Amino acid sequence: MTPSPHFTTPATASPSRIRRILTETRALSHLAWPILIGQLATIGMSVTDVAMAGHASAQDLAGVSLGVSIWSMTILTLMGLLMSVSPVVAHHVGANEHAAIPRVVRQGLWKALAVGLLAFGLANLAGQVFDHMELEPAVREVAKGFVHVTSFGLPAFTAYRVLYGYSTSINQTKPMMVIALGALLLNGLVSWLLVFGHWGFSPMGGIGCAWSTMVCIWFSLGAMLWWMRRSPAYRRTWPFAHFEAPHGPTLRILFRLGLPIGVTYFAETSAFSLIALLIAKFGSTQVAAHTIALNFTSLTFMVPLSLGLALLTRVGHSLGAGDARTARFRAWVGVGMTLCFALVAALAMALLRQQIAEAYTSDPLVATLAAELLVFAALLQLSDCSQVVTSCAIRAYKVTRAPMVLHLAAFWGVSLPLGCLLGLAPLWLAFAPAQPMQAQGFWIALIVGLTVAAVGLVIMLRGVARKRILSA
Repeated sequence: MTPSPHFTTPATASPSRIRRILTETRALSHLAWPILIGQLATIGMSVTDVAMAGHASAQDLAGVSLGVSIWSMTILTLMGLLMSVSPVVAHHVGANEHAAIPRVVRQGLWKALAVGLLAFGLANLAGQVFDHMELEPAVREVAKGFVHVTSFGLPAFTAYRVLYGYSTSINQTKPMMVIALGALLLNGLVSWLLVFGHWGFSPMGGIGCAWSTMVCIWFSLGAMLWWMRRSPAYRRTWPFAHFEAPHGPTLRILFRLGLPIGVTYFAETSAFSLIALLIAKFGSTQVAAHTIALNFTSLTFMVPLSLGLALLTRVGHSLGAGDARTARFRAWVGVGMTLCFALVAALAMALLRQQIAEAYTSDPLVATLAAELLVFAALLQLSDCSQVVTSCAIRAYKVTRAPMVLHLAAFWGVSLPLGCLLGLAPLWLAFAPAQPMQAQGFWIALIVGLTVAAVGLVIMLRGVARKRILSA
C-alpha cells in the first residue's frame, strides 16, 4: 500500500534518525501536554478530596478512601468502554474521511447513555458491600454516602468521555485542559465550603467531597458542549447537526472495540481498589496510608496516560493514512519518552516520600506508613508507565482483546492471589510470611503483576506493528 503524502517513511523523513526522533517527540509532546494538564487537574480533584477529608478526621479520610475505591474502579472502567471512539475517529481523520466522524460521535453518545445509566445502578449496588465489612460506623456512613452521591454524575461522565475522545482524535486537546482546570478550581472551592462548613454551610465532612465531585462532572460536560458550539474547529465534523437514532452496526463496532478495553481497565483498577477493601480489617490507618500512596501514584500515572492517549491519536492517524512504518516509529518513540519520565518519577517519589505523605495527612501514624508504601510505588513506575503507553499504542491498531487477556492474567492471575498470600496469609501456611505484610504485601504483588503486563505488552506491540507492515 502506498503511504499517504502526509506521512513520510523512515527512509525519507530526515537525514538523521536522531533528528527524526526529536521531531516526533516534539509533535507528540505538543499533542500530549494539554491532555496532561487536563488529566492532572482531573486527578487533582481526587487529591483535593482525599487531602481535605484527611484534615477533617481519620474516619472521614478512611470513608472517602473506601468510597473512592468504588468510584475510581467505576469511572476508569467507563473510560475504557468509551475509548473505542478515539481509534475509530483517528483512523477516519488519517484517511481524510471527515464525513464519517459525526455518526461515530452520535452513536458513541447513545452508547454513553446506556452504560452511564447501567453504571449508576451498579455503583449503588456496589456501595452495599460496605454493610458487610468490619468498619467503624462513621467510616461506613461516609463510604456509602460518597458512592451514592457521586453515582448521579455517571451519565454526565460517560457523555463527556465520548466528546473527550472525539476532540482528542481531531487534535483538539486544549478544551479538556481548560475545562479540567476550571473544574479543579470549582472542586476546591465547593469541597472547602461543604467539608468544613464555611460561608454559612453546615460542615458535611467526607460527604461534602462527594457533592463537590458530582457538581464538577456536570460542569465539565456543560463546559465541553459550550466550547464545541463556539469553536470553529468542530464545524467540519459537528455531530449535532441532526438527530440520529441508534445504529446497530456502528454500535456493535464501538462495543466490540470498547468492551475489551473496559475489561482491561477494570482488571487493573479493581486490583488497586480491592486492596483498600481487603486491608480494611486492619484498621483506618492501613486504609488511609494505602489510599495516600495510591492517590499520589495516580497523579504521576497521568503523565504516561496522557502520552498514551496522544500516541493513540498519532499512531491512528498514520494507520488511517496507510503508513504502517511511521505508525511503528511513532509508537516506539512514545514508549521511549514514557520510560524516561518513569525513571525521573521513581527517583523523585523515593526521595520525597515523607514530604508527600505529610502533605496528605496530619496523622503521624498514617504519614509514616504512607511514606513506606511510597517506596513500593516508586519501584512500580517503570512497569506501570510502560504498560499503559504500550497498551494505548496497540489500541491504535484496533487490537483490544489480546491486551485484555494479558491484563486479566497479570492482575487477577498474579497480583491479587500473590497479594492475598503476602498481605493476608494465615500463619499456618509454611511458605507465607511470619506475619501478614498487610498493605506492603499487596504493593509487592502489584509490582510483580505490572511487570508481567509490561513485558507482555512490549512483545505484543512489536508483533502487531511488524504484522501490519508485512501485510501493507
